[in-house]
Amino acid sequence: MMQIKEKLSKLIEAFCPILYEDDEVFLENMKDKNRAGDDIRKYQHWEWTQGVGLYGLWKIFEDTNDEKYLDILIKYFENQLAIGFPALNVNTIAPFLTMSYVGEYLNSERYLGPCRESAAWIMEHFPRTKEGGFQHMTSDTLNDQELWDDTLFMTVLFLANMGRIEQKQEYIDEAEYQFRLHAKYLMDQKTGLWYHGWTFNGNHNFAGAFWGRGNCWITIAIPEFIKMGKCSDEIKAFLAEVLVKQVESLKKYQNESGMWHTVIDHPDSYVEASATCGFAYGILKAVHMGLIDKEFEEVAYKALSPILGYISDEGVVNQVSYGTPMGRKTIDFYKQIEIKPMPYGQALAMLFLAECLS
Repeated sequence: MMQIKEKLSKLIEAFCPILYEDDEVFLENMKDKNRAGDDIRKYQHWEWTQGVGLYGLWKIFEDTNDEKYLDILIKYFENQLAIGFPALNVNTIAPFLTMSYVGEYLNSERYLGPCRESAAWIMEHFPRTKEGGFQHMTSDTLNDQELWDDTLFMTVLFLANMGRIEQKQEYIDEAEYQFRLHAKYLMDQKTGLWYHGWTFNGNHNFAGAFWGRGNCWITIAIPEFIKMGKCSDEIKAFLAEVLVKQVESLKKYQNESGMWHTVIDHPDSYVEASATCGFAYGILKAVHMGLIDKEFEEVAYKALSPILGYISDEGVVNQVSYGTPMGRKTIDFYKQIEIKPMPYGQALAMLFLAECLS
Protein backbone atom coordinates (compact mmCIF):
# COMPACT_ATOMS: atom_id res chain seq x y z
CA MET A 1 0.00 0.00 0.00
CA MET A 2 2.82 2.42 0.92
CA GLN A 3 4.58 1.71 -2.39
CA ILE A 4 1.40 2.53 -4.30
CA LYS A 5 1.02 5.83 -2.44
CA GLU A 6 4.66 6.75 -3.05
CA LYS A 7 4.45 5.94 -6.75
CA LEU A 8 1.19 7.85 -7.11
CA SER A 9 2.77 10.89 -5.49
CA LYS A 10 5.70 10.67 -7.91
CA LEU A 11 3.34 10.31 -10.87
CA ILE A 12 1.56 13.52 -9.95
CA GLU A 13 4.85 15.39 -9.45
CA ALA A 14 5.99 14.38 -12.94
CA PHE A 15 2.62 15.20 -14.52
CA CYS A 16 2.92 18.97 -15.05
CA PRO A 17 6.23 18.95 -16.97
CA ILE A 18 4.82 16.30 -19.29
CA LEU A 19 1.48 18.13 -19.58
CA TYR A 20 3.23 21.24 -20.92
CA GLU A 21 5.80 19.42 -23.04
CA ASP A 22 5.51 20.32 -26.72
CA ASP A 23 4.68 17.47 -29.09
CA GLU A 24 7.07 18.51 -31.87
CA VAL A 25 5.88 15.82 -34.28
CA PHE A 26 2.25 16.92 -33.95
CA LEU A 27 3.04 20.63 -34.20
CA GLU A 28 5.23 20.15 -37.27
CA ASN A 29 2.46 18.14 -38.92
CA MET A 30 -0.05 20.88 -38.14
CA LYS A 31 1.97 23.46 -40.10
CA ASP A 32 0.73 21.84 -43.30
CA LYS A 33 -2.35 19.95 -42.16
CA ASN A 34 -4.23 22.28 -39.85
CA ARG A 35 -7.72 21.68 -41.20
CA ALA A 36 -9.30 24.72 -39.55
CA GLY A 37 -6.45 27.07 -40.45
CA ASP A 38 -6.49 28.74 -37.03
CA ASP A 39 -3.55 29.64 -34.80
CA ILE A 40 -1.49 26.49 -34.14
CA ARG A 41 -0.56 27.81 -30.69
CA LYS A 42 -4.13 27.10 -29.61
CA TYR A 43 -3.50 23.38 -30.17
CA GLN A 44 -0.10 23.34 -28.48
CA HIS A 45 -1.39 22.06 -25.14
CA TRP A 46 -5.09 21.54 -25.90
CA GLU A 47 -5.53 18.13 -27.51
CA TRP A 48 -6.68 14.68 -26.50
CA THR A 49 -3.29 13.85 -24.96
CA GLN A 50 -3.71 16.65 -22.43
CA GLY A 51 -7.45 16.01 -22.13
CA VAL A 52 -6.94 12.52 -20.77
CA GLY A 53 -4.21 13.78 -18.46
CA LEU A 54 -6.44 16.48 -17.02
CA TYR A 55 -9.19 13.97 -16.35
CA GLY A 56 -6.77 11.82 -14.38
CA LEU A 57 -5.79 14.79 -12.24
CA TRP A 58 -9.44 15.75 -11.71
CA LYS A 59 -10.22 12.27 -10.41
CA ILE A 60 -7.29 12.55 -8.00
CA PHE A 61 -8.72 15.85 -6.75
CA GLU A 62 -12.14 14.22 -6.33
CA ASP A 63 -10.56 11.45 -4.26
CA THR A 64 -8.34 13.66 -2.10
CA ASN A 65 -10.04 17.08 -2.07
CA ASP A 66 -6.51 18.50 -2.04
CA GLU A 67 -6.67 22.06 -3.40
CA LYS A 68 -3.19 21.88 -4.91
CA TYR A 69 -4.56 19.61 -7.66
CA LEU A 70 -7.42 21.96 -8.34
CA ASP A 71 -4.93 24.82 -8.57
CA ILE A 72 -3.02 22.98 -11.31
CA LEU A 73 -6.23 22.57 -13.28
CA ILE A 74 -7.26 26.20 -12.83
CA LYS A 75 -3.83 27.41 -13.94
CA TYR A 76 -4.06 25.21 -17.02
CA PHE A 77 -7.51 26.48 -18.02
CA GLU A 78 -6.56 30.10 -17.37
CA ASN A 79 -3.54 29.71 -19.65
CA GLN A 80 -5.75 28.36 -22.41
CA LEU A 81 -8.39 31.04 -21.95
CA ALA A 82 -5.66 33.62 -22.49
CA ILE A 83 -4.57 31.90 -25.73
CA GLY A 84 -8.03 30.96 -26.99
CA PHE A 85 -9.54 27.60 -27.93
CA PRO A 86 -8.80 25.77 -31.18
CA ALA A 87 -11.46 24.65 -33.64
CA LEU A 88 -13.58 21.83 -32.27
CA ASN A 89 -13.09 18.21 -33.28
CA VAL A 90 -12.98 14.86 -31.49
CA ASN A 91 -9.57 15.51 -29.96
CA THR A 92 -9.89 19.18 -29.03
CA ILE A 93 -13.15 18.47 -27.23
CA ALA A 94 -11.40 16.07 -24.82
CA PRO A 95 -10.05 18.74 -22.39
CA PHE A 96 -13.54 20.20 -22.00
CA LEU A 97 -14.62 17.12 -20.02
CA THR A 98 -12.45 18.14 -17.07
CA MET A 99 -13.26 21.82 -17.62
CA SER A 100 -16.95 20.99 -17.25
CA TYR A 101 -16.33 19.27 -13.91
CA VAL A 102 -14.15 22.14 -12.66
CA GLY A 103 -16.71 24.70 -13.85
CA GLU A 104 -19.47 22.86 -12.05
CA TYR A 105 -17.40 22.53 -8.86
CA LEU A 106 -16.53 26.24 -8.84
CA ASN A 107 -19.93 27.32 -10.18
CA SER A 108 -17.90 29.32 -12.69
CA GLU A 109 -19.51 30.66 -15.85
CA ARG A 110 -15.99 31.49 -17.04
CA TYR A 111 -15.44 27.74 -17.43
CA LEU A 112 -18.98 26.52 -18.02
CA GLY A 113 -19.63 29.07 -20.79
CA PRO A 114 -17.11 27.56 -23.25
CA CYS A 115 -18.31 24.08 -22.27
CA ARG A 116 -21.91 25.06 -23.00
CA GLU A 117 -20.94 26.44 -26.40
CA SER A 118 -18.93 23.33 -27.25
CA ALA A 119 -21.74 20.95 -26.31
CA ALA A 120 -24.21 22.92 -28.41
CA TRP A 121 -21.76 22.81 -31.34
CA ILE A 122 -21.49 19.03 -31.04
CA MET A 123 -25.25 18.65 -31.30
CA GLU A 124 -25.68 21.11 -34.15
CA HIS A 125 -22.52 20.89 -36.25
CA PHE A 126 -20.49 17.77 -35.52
CA PRO A 127 -19.78 15.90 -38.80
CA ARG A 128 -21.84 12.73 -38.99
CA THR A 129 -21.38 9.38 -40.67
CA LYS A 130 -24.20 7.32 -42.07
CA GLU A 131 -26.65 6.39 -39.31
CA GLY A 132 -25.74 9.58 -37.44
CA GLY A 133 -22.43 8.56 -35.89
CA PHE A 134 -19.88 11.13 -34.74
CA GLN A 135 -17.31 11.10 -37.52
CA HIS A 136 -13.81 10.89 -36.05
CA MET A 137 -12.66 14.26 -37.37
CA THR A 138 -9.36 15.38 -35.86
CA SER A 139 -7.26 18.55 -36.06
CA ASP A 140 -5.44 17.35 -39.15
CA THR A 141 -7.69 14.71 -40.75
CA LEU A 142 -11.34 14.59 -41.83
CA ASN A 143 -11.64 10.77 -41.65
CA ASP A 144 -14.70 10.79 -43.84
CA GLN A 145 -17.43 8.33 -42.78
CA GLU A 146 -15.22 6.78 -40.08
CA LEU A 147 -16.09 5.68 -36.55
CA TRP A 148 -13.18 5.22 -34.09
CA ASP A 149 -13.33 3.73 -30.60
CA ASP A 150 -11.47 6.79 -29.18
CA THR A 151 -14.51 9.01 -29.83
CA LEU A 152 -16.57 7.71 -26.93
CA PHE A 153 -14.03 8.83 -24.34
CA MET A 154 -12.82 11.98 -26.11
CA THR A 155 -16.17 13.50 -27.10
CA VAL A 156 -19.21 11.53 -25.95
CA LEU A 157 -18.38 11.55 -22.23
CA PHE A 158 -18.16 15.34 -22.33
CA LEU A 159 -21.52 15.64 -24.07
CA ALA A 160 -23.11 13.32 -21.51
CA ASN A 161 -21.62 15.27 -18.62
CA MET A 162 -22.95 18.53 -20.01
CA GLY A 163 -26.33 16.85 -20.34
CA ARG A 164 -26.15 16.03 -16.63
CA ILE A 165 -24.95 19.50 -15.62
CA GLU A 166 -27.39 21.38 -17.86
CA GLN A 167 -30.22 18.87 -17.37
CA LYS A 168 -30.53 18.46 -21.13
CA GLN A 169 -31.94 15.03 -21.84
CA GLU A 170 -31.28 15.40 -25.55
CA TYR A 171 -27.54 15.41 -24.85
CA ILE A 172 -27.77 12.22 -22.81
CA ASP A 173 -29.99 10.58 -25.42
CA GLU A 174 -27.39 11.43 -28.07
CA ALA A 175 -24.60 10.01 -25.92
CA GLU A 176 -26.54 6.77 -25.44
CA TYR A 177 -27.09 6.53 -29.18
CA GLN A 178 -23.39 7.02 -29.89
CA PHE A 179 -22.45 4.24 -27.47
CA ARG A 180 -24.93 1.89 -29.17
CA LEU A 181 -23.86 2.79 -32.69
CA HIS A 182 -20.14 2.49 -31.97
CA ALA A 183 -20.74 -0.89 -30.32
CA LYS A 184 -22.69 -2.02 -33.37
CA TYR A 185 -19.81 -1.41 -35.75
CA LEU A 186 -16.69 -1.70 -33.59
CA MET A 187 -17.35 -4.54 -31.15
CA ASP A 188 -16.41 -8.00 -32.41
CA GLN A 189 -19.32 -10.30 -31.65
CA LYS A 190 -17.11 -13.33 -31.11
CA THR A 191 -14.57 -11.93 -28.65
CA GLY A 192 -16.17 -8.77 -27.28
CA LEU A 193 -12.99 -6.87 -28.12
CA TRP A 194 -13.26 -3.66 -30.13
CA TYR A 195 -11.74 -2.85 -33.48
CA HIS A 196 -9.96 0.49 -33.74
CA GLY A 197 -12.27 1.77 -36.43
CA TRP A 198 -15.01 1.25 -39.01
CA THR A 199 -15.51 2.97 -42.34
CA PHE A 200 -18.81 3.28 -44.17
CA ASN A 201 -16.69 3.87 -47.29
CA GLY A 202 -16.23 0.18 -47.98
CA ASN A 203 -17.93 -1.18 -44.85
CA HIS A 204 -14.93 -2.74 -43.07
CA ASN A 205 -12.81 -2.47 -39.91
CA PHE A 206 -9.59 -1.39 -41.69
CA ALA A 207 -6.73 -3.69 -40.59
CA GLY A 208 -9.04 -5.50 -38.17
CA ALA A 209 -6.82 -4.68 -35.17
CA PHE A 210 -7.83 -5.10 -31.55
CA TRP A 211 -5.62 -2.18 -30.55
CA GLY A 212 -4.87 -2.07 -26.85
CA ARG A 213 -5.30 1.58 -25.92
CA GLY A 214 -8.34 1.91 -28.17
CA ASN A 215 -9.96 -0.93 -26.26
CA CYS A 216 -9.05 0.62 -22.92
CA TRP A 217 -11.02 3.77 -23.78
CA ILE A 218 -14.07 1.50 -23.85
CA THR A 219 -13.19 -0.24 -20.57
CA ILE A 220 -13.00 3.20 -18.95
CA ALA A 221 -15.78 5.03 -20.78
CA ILE A 222 -18.53 2.54 -19.94
CA PRO A 223 -18.27 2.74 -16.12
CA GLU A 224 -17.58 6.49 -16.27
CA PHE A 225 -20.69 7.07 -18.39
CA ILE A 226 -22.84 4.91 -16.13
CA LYS A 227 -21.44 6.60 -13.00
CA MET A 228 -22.75 9.94 -14.25
CA GLY A 229 -26.08 8.47 -13.20
CA LYS A 230 -28.27 9.82 -15.98
CA CYS A 231 -28.32 7.02 -18.54
CA SER A 232 -31.39 4.83 -18.89
CA ASP A 233 -31.67 1.43 -17.23
CA GLU A 234 -31.82 -0.15 -20.68
CA ILE A 235 -28.51 1.36 -21.83
CA LYS A 236 -26.91 0.58 -18.47
CA ALA A 237 -27.82 -3.10 -18.84
CA PHE A 238 -26.65 -3.12 -22.46
CA LEU A 239 -23.29 -1.51 -21.67
CA ALA A 240 -22.70 -3.76 -18.67
CA GLU A 241 -23.11 -6.79 -20.97
CA VAL A 242 -20.74 -5.24 -23.50
CA LEU A 243 -18.17 -4.64 -20.76
CA VAL A 244 -18.41 -8.15 -19.33
CA LYS A 245 -17.78 -9.66 -22.75
CA GLN A 246 -14.76 -7.44 -23.33
CA VAL A 247 -13.29 -8.13 -19.88
CA GLU A 248 -13.67 -11.89 -20.32
CA SER A 249 -11.45 -11.64 -23.40
CA LEU A 250 -9.02 -9.31 -21.64
CA LYS A 251 -8.58 -11.95 -18.98
CA LYS A 252 -7.86 -14.52 -21.67
CA TYR A 253 -5.27 -12.40 -23.47
CA GLN A 254 -3.49 -10.92 -20.44
CA ASN A 255 0.26 -11.58 -20.58
CA GLU A 256 1.76 -13.79 -17.88
CA SER A 257 3.45 -10.70 -16.47
CA GLY A 258 0.07 -9.01 -15.96
CA MET A 259 0.48 -6.62 -18.90
CA TRP A 260 -1.45 -6.46 -22.16
CA HIS A 261 0.06 -6.21 -25.64
CA THR A 262 -0.40 -3.17 -27.84
CA VAL A 263 -2.33 -5.48 -30.19
CA ILE A 264 -4.27 -7.48 -27.64
CA ASP A 265 -4.33 -10.84 -29.42
CA HIS A 266 -0.82 -10.57 -30.92
CA PRO A 267 1.78 -11.69 -28.36
CA ASP A 268 4.55 -10.67 -30.78
CA SER A 269 3.55 -7.01 -30.27
CA TYR A 270 5.13 -5.17 -27.35
CA VAL A 271 3.44 -4.93 -23.95
CA GLU A 272 2.08 -1.43 -23.43
CA ALA A 273 1.64 0.50 -20.19
CA SER A 274 -1.14 2.99 -21.00
CA ALA A 275 -3.53 0.32 -22.23
CA THR A 276 -2.67 -1.90 -19.29
CA CYS A 277 -3.40 0.91 -16.82
CA GLY A 278 -6.63 1.74 -18.63
CA PHE A 279 -7.81 -1.86 -18.55
CA ALA A 280 -6.88 -2.34 -14.91
CA TYR A 281 -8.54 0.93 -13.87
CA GLY A 282 -11.72 0.26 -15.85
CA ILE A 283 -12.00 -3.29 -14.52
CA LEU A 284 -11.48 -2.22 -10.90
CA LYS A 285 -13.93 0.65 -11.31
CA ALA A 286 -16.54 -1.68 -12.80
CA VAL A 287 -16.05 -4.20 -9.97
CA HIS A 288 -16.40 -1.49 -7.34
CA MET A 289 -19.59 -0.27 -9.03
CA GLY A 290 -21.02 -3.80 -9.21
CA LEU A 291 -21.10 -3.82 -13.02
CA ILE A 292 -18.95 -6.92 -13.36
CA ASP A 293 -18.22 -9.86 -11.07
CA LYS A 294 -15.70 -9.47 -8.26
CA GLU A 295 -13.70 -12.38 -9.69
CA PHE A 296 -12.25 -9.98 -12.29
CA GLU A 297 -10.60 -7.92 -9.55
CA GLU A 298 -7.60 -10.27 -9.59
CA VAL A 299 -7.15 -9.56 -13.33
CA ALA A 300 -6.68 -5.87 -12.56
CA TYR A 301 -4.40 -6.43 -9.57
CA LYS A 302 -2.20 -8.75 -11.62
CA ALA A 303 -1.18 -5.64 -13.61
CA LEU A 304 -0.11 -3.70 -10.51
CA SER A 305 3.40 -5.10 -10.03
CA PRO A 306 4.59 -4.62 -13.63
CA ILE A 307 3.09 -1.12 -13.82
CA LEU A 308 4.85 -0.09 -10.61
CA GLY A 309 8.02 -1.34 -12.25
CA TYR A 310 7.47 0.85 -15.32
CA ILE A 311 7.16 4.01 -13.19
CA SER A 312 10.61 5.54 -12.85
CA ASP A 313 12.05 7.00 -9.65
CA GLU A 314 11.16 10.40 -11.13
CA GLY A 315 7.52 9.35 -11.56
CA VAL A 316 7.55 9.00 -15.34
CA VAL A 317 5.55 6.13 -16.85
CA ASN A 318 7.61 4.24 -19.40
CA GLN A 319 6.53 1.74 -22.06
CA VAL A 320 3.75 4.04 -23.34
CA SER A 321 2.95 4.03 -27.05
CA TYR A 322 2.81 7.38 -28.83
CA GLY A 323 -0.43 8.72 -30.34
CA THR A 324 -1.67 6.17 -32.84
CA PRO A 325 -3.62 6.95 -36.02
CA MET A 326 -5.68 4.34 -37.82
CA GLY A 327 -3.88 1.22 -38.99
CA ARG A 328 -5.55 1.20 -42.36
CA LYS A 329 -3.90 -1.80 -43.99
CA THR A 330 -1.85 -3.99 -41.66
CA ILE A 331 -1.81 -4.90 -37.99
CA ASP A 332 1.99 -4.59 -38.08
CA PHE A 333 1.49 -0.81 -38.19
CA TYR A 334 0.57 -0.85 -34.48
CA LYS A 335 3.65 -2.85 -33.56
CA GLN A 336 5.93 -0.10 -34.88
CA ILE A 337 4.49 2.87 -32.95
CA GLU A 338 7.16 4.74 -30.97
CA ILE A 339 7.30 4.37 -27.19
CA LYS A 340 7.65 7.58 -25.15
CA PRO A 341 6.25 9.27 -22.01
CA MET A 342 2.92 11.02 -22.65
CA PRO A 343 0.35 12.86 -20.47
CA TYR A 344 -2.22 10.12 -20.97
CA GLY A 345 0.29 7.51 -19.78
CA GLN A 346 0.69 9.47 -16.55
CA ALA A 347 -3.05 9.93 -16.19
CA LEU A 348 -4.03 6.33 -16.78
CA ALA A 349 -1.44 5.16 -14.26
CA MET A 350 -2.75 7.75 -11.77
CA LEU A 351 -6.30 6.48 -12.25
CA PHE A 352 -5.24 2.87 -11.77
CA LEU A 353 -3.19 3.44 -8.62
CA ALA A 354 -5.83 5.73 -7.11
CA GLU A 355 -8.51 3.09 -7.71
CA CYS A 356 -6.27 0.51 -6.03
CA LEU A 357 -6.33 2.74 -2.94
CA SER A 358 -10.08 3.36 -2.95
